[in-house]
Amino acid sequence: MFSKAFRVKSNTAIKGSDRRKLRTDVAAAFPALSSEQLSELVPNREELNIVKLYAHKGDAVTVYTNNRNPVLFEMEKTLYPTVYTLWSYPDLLPAFSTWPPVLQRLAGGADLMLPGVMVPSCGLPQVQQGTLCAITLVGNRAPVAVGVATMSTAEMLAAGMKGKGFTVLHSYTDHLWGFGDKSYPPTIAPLVAEPAELESTDDDDKDEEGREPDSDLSIAPSLQMGIGNLSLQEGDGCAKLMEEEKPGETGSAEMAEDIAEVQPETEDGRTLQERMDELLHQCFFHALKCKVKKSELPLLTSTFLRNHMFSCCPEGQQLDIKKSSYKKLSKFLQYMQQQKIVQVKELNKGVESIVHIDWKHADIKSFVVPEAFSAVSTAPESQCGDGEQLYHAPEIIPLYGVSAKMAPLFQESGHKKGSILSSSDVRNIVISYVKTNELVDETNKNFVKVNPILCDCLLDKWEQDEISKLKWDDLLSRCLEQLQPYHQVTFFGHEPIVRKGNLDPIDITIAQRSSNKKVTIIKNLELYGLDPQLVANTLQQRVQASATINTLPGAKDRVQVQIQGNQINHLAKLLLDEYQLHRKYIQGLEKAPKLSRKK
Repeated sequence: MFSKAFRVKSNTAIKGSDRRKLRTDVAAAFPALSSEQLSELVPNREELNIVKLYAHKGDAVTVYTNNRNPVLFEMEKTLYPTVYTLWSYPDLLPAFSTWPPVLQRLAGGADLMLPGVMVPSCGLPQVQQGTLCAITLVGNRAPVAVGVATMSTAEMLAAGMKGKGFTVLHSYTDHLWGFGDKSYPPTIAPLVAEPAELESTDDDDKDEEGREPDSDLSIAPSLQMGIGNLSLQEGDGCAKLMEEEKPGETGSAEMAEDIAEVQPETEDGRTLQERMDELLHQCFFHALKCKVKKSELPLLTSTFLRNHMFSCCPEGQQLDIKKSSYKKLSKFLQYMQQQKIVQVKELNKGVESIVHIDWKHADIKSFVVPEAFSAVSTAPESQCGDGEQLYHAPEIIPLYGVSAKMAPLFQESGHKKGSILSSSDVRNIVISYVKTNELVDETNKNFVKVNPILCDCLLDKWEQDEISKLKWDDLLSRCLEQLQPYHQVTFFGHEPIVRKGNLDPIDITIAQRSSNKKVTIIKNLELYGLDPQLVANTLQQRVQASATINTLPGAKDRVQVQIQGNQINHLAKLLLDEYQLHRKYIQGLEKAPKLSRKK
């Protein structure tokens, strides 16, 4: 649709009444969006424009832009999200994964063929023909294209994953993407924990690990171009993965010439250039995360390569930039500068130096140090960048397990008892179930008719004879309440961990001791990756009061911090402002003493 340049007809600001109408239309088109997300997508006050344009084939398209970035486009009275929107809400649409080499063809206007779709061990998302879907690349949940399924999931599998799978409407690097700020896709690690593994694991065994994320999940231009033993054939405007044919078999001189340019393949099917690109990225992020200190800046690029990157190269491998797609270190660092990870300047004539490193960049934070280095590398919570203790708040995602009572509702989507889902997954599955079974009330689409399965799963016994319809919000909230709570915690530099139950908050209490003295007691710091001893020492220095560490009653492997006086105000500043923990994960801040105003 947007593989070629389009012609803009008009570009006007959206007024209040039109904004409200747009918000209503978006809510109807994407019921999975919460009211808060709707307000972010269609804000009340921020710059919001409507752009009317004609695609290269003459199709009339309406594009909605937020701060000049296209967030939605409309064709034939149907709304579609852009990749910019999907990067903020990656679970808005059911997602199918393909391989990086396919992206170049999608951006060129090709559709996605089923041989290019990766089938995960947990199965494909359940969709119907005509369902709007997101297309991602293996190892990164950030969507790179938007398309419409040409057949249902059952039909895809019945066809042996052959044929045309998705009609692609818009993709990363096409002209609609170029109409915005041309930002790169973020790095969003795949959801972890296979349901089968979680079922067989004891609750006390907290070392469940998901798939190991790629060391560099961002999409570098060089990684989009490599093809390895898979060649892309475009026929009738469709991108397709095929096994390479030998020149003699094709009988075409052009085909022989193209294949001759493909680099030798390695055992895993990738070219040497692709493997060197991956190794280069791994050594780069490893060096930034664990080797370089802020005090070393500015750092000569040659010194960075020799003293830091080479030392991060795994045993048995050799880093050779000339064999990568970048060819030169300067070109590679220029790309990383475009990603705003480092800043490189020529401080002396002909000599470049790294003058700034953004250690808070998502690509550095999400990089996982290879196991072979984990024992000798600098710990993630210590000596990072400036050589001082640096804490990174963990990423916490609530998850939901399918209970026996709820299993009939999720059976159609291929999920059984024990399956672990995100809230967005639950929303999408429930919405798909309602639409598939035609349960939307004809007279009022804000209501859903309750069939026997919904009745058994969601209603109490006394409600079953009284309630025949539920509002969408009530339906979804009841579903989440009936599912078993899980949570996923990702600590800085470590793989995600999935645990059963809700995560206990940091608990702050005030206790009375002898002589009417008060003490502040802090529990559960370890659950958030905080060192209780470090917190106690920090508070002791700041408030000049005695702080001690005691064993938590009833838990031999956990401790609590106790400090004299009501120190909740100082503790709040430490946890919220410095450690950047969210307020909802801290319990007891309301017990802080009121600060006296100076007259």
